[in-house]
Order: sequence, then structure tokens, then C-alpha cells
Amino acid sequence: MAKKVLLVEDDPAIATVIKAALGDEGYQVDHCESIVRRDERIATETYDVMLTDVVLTDGDGIESIATVRAAQPQLPIIVLSAQNTLDTAVRAAETEAFEYFPKPFDLDELVLAVNQAASSRGSGAPSAEAENDGLPMVGRSRAMQQVYRMITRVLRNDLTVLVLGESGTGKELVAEAIHQLGHRKSGPFVAVNAAAIPRDLIESELFGHEKGAFTGAIAQSIGKFEQANGGTLFLDEIGDMPLEAQTRLLRALQSGRIRRVGGRQEIRIDVRIVAATNRDLQPMIAAGTFREDLFYRLNVVPIELPPLRDRTEDIGPLARHFLHLAAEEGLPRHQISDEAIAALQTPSWPGNVRELRNAIYRLALLAREDVIDDATVREVVSSREERQSDDDRFGYQAALTRWVAVSNPAHGTMYHSALAAFEKPLFEHALAETHGNQVQAAKLLGINRNTLRKRLAELAIYPEEFAGRR
Repeated sequence: MAKKVLLVEDDPAIATVIKAALGDEGYQVDHCESIVRRDERIATETYDVMLTDVVLTDGDGIESIATVRAAQPQLPIIVLSAQNTLDTAVRAAETEAFEYFPKPFDLDELVLAVNQAASSRGSGAPSAEAENDGLPMVGRSRAMQQVYRMITRVLRNDLTVLVLGESGTGKELVAEAIHQLGHRKSGPFVAVNAAAIPRDLIESELFGHEKGAFTGAIAQSIGKFEQANGGTLFLDEIGDMPLEAQTRLLRALQSGRIRRVGGRQEIRIDVRIVAATNRDLQPMIAAGTFREDLFYRLNVVPIELPPLRDRTEDIGPLARHFLHLAAEEGLPRHQISDEAIAALQTPSWPGNVRELRNAIYRLALLAREDVIDDATVREVVSSREERQSDDDRFGYQAALTRWVAVSNPAHGTMYHSALAAFEKPLFEHALAETHGNQVQAAKLLGINRNTLRKRLAELAIYPEEFAGRR
């Protein structure tokens, strides 16, 4: 007997395509366009899978799922939606929907999900026991839909997540969303930036230390692992962690125990780990500067954040969101025109969402009219980009000024953050100038050749790639 699917969809074109695809797979598809008709079908027929749109002619397809659950508790439900926000993805997960598909969706993927749902009827999907207010992420692009789907899949488990993406794409926001919406939301959320901590202090920062453990340790200190106990520990810029600390981190992740620096007692810890990096860790593994076993321990669930240049359709919602935040923080309240949004989509935004946020705050401060127009964007944003290009001839001072404006390092971390940001390009510049000759590059930099070789290995820079460059 053919398995039966109930399709609740008020768009005739989409319904026709889905019915044809599932019919080719041997399913019997009953189609209705409203919640009332859906409930009539559910009351008289038993189904193997239900697909439902969210916005229907007579109500919200997600909010009304409870009625379906009461009638057929084990029915797998797949949610389809053009309301492509993190809020919608989380609402679908809260109903224990088997899967969530933002529109437009890949038809082959949808058919595969129906097959899986039909063969594992009633298994459900992880639910997100969370309130939806104050969700930290904005964007409805196709790339962000995949991010939202991955977030909803890790909310009810403690699988380790590795967030990948360029600086400024919002990696910490992903970690915050996983914490705020997940089952550890009542516990602490603790963030630590490995790039901002001096190499000789990072183990103390992570694991704490006992009084007298080293010079200057005048009192016992509780590390980030203990501070995050029962909650989530976010390890940002994990690629900048020195090898010695990587070894201790791996041991802690494997055993679920830590030992403070200078201490003898092992302490059991219960934390969910979310790590992030803007580096490609594979070359670092090959160079021996990042532990392969630690990578596999962290890379259980990878979530890749797209750069802003690959999701320009999100610039409008982001700009309006940042204008709202700016007004809440005391800056003048503005609206923004569609033409201004189009002008904001022209720059490449190398600093990604963080750079866009700073630009919007600058517009909120400097715009003279209630509605920001494209001329104002060109005056405040585009002209600033042109000035920055002209300033390139002034070298590193101008670059450093731009870096501070774009990256907005946390208070007390500017020195080490700047070193982490500029050391690698500086070494690459020296090697390019000397065509990969390490002896000459060391002289140019004014450092010992052995020091240069050590840092090149740690930074995954390969001198042979610069041979013959000018």
C-alpha cells in the first residue's frame, strides 16, 4: 500500500511541484490549502508524513501544529516557510518538526526528507525549549537559512560545534544563539578569545591557577572552564591557541576534568564547547601548529558563516536592525530608503557585519534627515572607502587605524589583538620583499632567524610560496 502524505500548502504552483515529485516516489498525496481542511483530513485519515506551510489562508501553520499532535501524536511533520528567519526555524524545532525547509528549497532534499520521515515515523527532531525574544541573528538569505537549520539541530544535545568564518561575520552570535535557545540556557555563557590572551597566561585563563603557582599568582584564580560549569564555553580564535595549551585543552575535552595550574586535584567540569576560528586549520595541522586530534574533537558539528559579500540581500534587514539598536543606545532615530540600501550593497565590506554595523552607527550620527538616502550613504560610507584607498600609500599606520575602526577590539585586548592581526601579513610582506629568503627576511624584520622560522611554522606561512614574487 502506498504511503500517504498530507500536503498543507496554499500556493498552487508549489503544491503541484511537490505532489508530482512525491507521486513519482510512489506516495499518495492529499492536498489542502487551509488549517480547517487540514483538520478535517486529520480527523478522518491516517498519514505517514505531513508537510505544512507556515503562513496559510486561515492561520499560522506552526502555531496550529498542536491540534495535529493531539490527533496523530506520532506523525512526522516537515515545515516549509517563506518567512526565512531564525525565529521561524526555532519555532519549527520547538514543535518537534522532523525537518524545516526555507523557501525556495531543493526539491531533491525535500523528497529525501519525506523518505526519511516516512521510514522513521514519530522519531521527531530536536526541540528548542526557548523563548524567541531577543534572537541574536538577522538575515534571510539562503546561506543564512543553512546556518539556522544547523543551529536548531544542536539545541537539545551537547555536541561540540566549530564555527568557521571570516572576522566580523558573527561567530560569537552563533555561540550565543546555541546557548540562549538550547537546554543549557539557565547556565552561564562564558567567552574567551585565544588571540587576545598572552601565550604564557592562556592556560591560567582557561583552567585557573592556585596561589603561588607562578610569579604574580598572589591568590587562587578560577578559570573559564569552571566559570562556565553547567553552561557553555565559547573558545574564539581557537587557531591562535599555542600548542601547549592545545594539549591541555584536548585532555580536558576527553576526560571532562581539568586541573588548575599549580594544582594537584582534578576538577570535574560540565560544559558545552563552541569553538570558532577565522583561519583554515588544515594547513596549520600540516605544519604542526595545530593538533589534528584536537581538530577532530572540536569539528563534530561545523557551522560555516558566509561573508557579507556573499549575502548582500541581508544588508537591508541588517541595516534597519542596526539603526534600531543605534536609536535604543541614544543616537538619532532614522529610517533608511531602498536607494540607500542599494548603495550599501555596493561596498565589499571586508570587515563583514561588524564593519556594516559601525557604518550604520556612523550614518545614524551624521545623517541630517529623518530618512537616510543614497546620497548620504555615498557621502558618509563610500567616500570614506575612497579615502582609505588613497591612504594606502601611508602604509601600516593607515592600515592599523582602519583595523581598529573595523574590528572594534574589546577593552583591554587591543595590543594582543593587533599583534595577532598584523603579525602574519607583516611576515608575508617581508618574505615577498625578499623572494622567500628567510635570512634576508629576518634581517629586514630585525629578528633572529630561528625566531622567524619558529613563527612561520606557528603561523602556517610557507617561504617557498614567495620564491620569485615581487
